[in-house]
Amino acid sequence: MSGRRRDTGWRTPIMAKNSRLVYSSDTGRVPQPKKQAAVPTGDGIARVRREKKGRGGKTVTTISGLRLSAAELKTLSSELKRKCGSGGSVVDRVIEIQGDKVDIVLAELAKRGYQAKRAGG
Repeated sequence: MSGRRRDTGWRTPIMAKNSRLVYSSDTGRVPQPKKQAAVPTGDGIARVRREKKGRGGKTVTTISGLRLSAAELKTLSSELKRKCGSGGSVVDRVIEIQGDKVDIVLAELAKRGYQAKRAGG
């Protein structure tokens, strides 16, 4: 062999070595995902309510309306869960704490400087 690379037809790599594409049936450019807004809209007043409907009879305390990023909501959620001594999660920008913990959550949010009020019945 003379050191030249032979054309192997279909065996020749089509994509560049640094390409991260695994498979695509779409043609053209693939748009990059857009970044989320840093500060979500809302009035910034935390609304704390106790819910039971659609949860199999279980009581859940929900906190909505906070102007925080997703990471800050997750951090606040874990701190509130620790303070209440119960589980919970963040679903669609709403913090859910398991159990009837409205009074504890209102006191903790006020202590942290958030404007919060009881909502619902």
